[in-house]
Amino acid sequence: MEMVNDNFTELRGEIAGPPDTPYEGGKFVLEIKVPETYPFNPPKVTRPPASTMIINVKFVTKIWHPNISSVTGAICLDILKDNWAAAMTLRTVLLSLQALLAAAEPDDPQDAVVATQYKDNHEMFILTAKHWTNVYAGGPFANADFDQKVQRLRDMGIPAYDARAALSRHNWHLERASEQLFS
Repeated sequence: MEMVNDNFTELRGEIAGPPDTPYEGGKFVLEIKVPETYPFNPPKVTRPPASTMIINVKFVTKIWHPNISSVTGAICLDILKDNWAAAMTLRTVLLSLQALLAAAEPDDPQDAVVATQYKDNHEMFILTAKHWTNVYAGGPFANADFDQKVQRLRDMGIPAYDARAALSRHNWHLERASEQLFS
């Protein structure tokens, strides 16, 4: 955990992907904003200044997980909302997030598309999560087929993240992802 801009209320933390998960070997960066009312209220993170909405903790590292937005990094975790207790520490938050990576809650999703894939096509979810971990968090599991599909869309002028997100949402069907991107 380190301070951002020498400000004790703005922190950046890192958690390691848990073993035996698609996130294994990845390093995931988090932004945490500590309110003046901490520890009585949970740590919070604000989105970029264009928005006034407050979210509880934000993954800076892109991740494919049912309880974490693949777009914004917002997290759905009960201790960061209704189940916060003043006795909880920032360490508790980081450990809880690491546990969430090991045990997703697809019935209480932050990202409905990822949750649907998790429940309906779990094998594809695992491959996709490993791919995102490799690309964004330095994880060890590369997928040459996925990389080639992303490159094909990049060759058509689509930014890498947009290509990867569309392919991920469409279970890596290049034609369906292309239709979505170009319609």
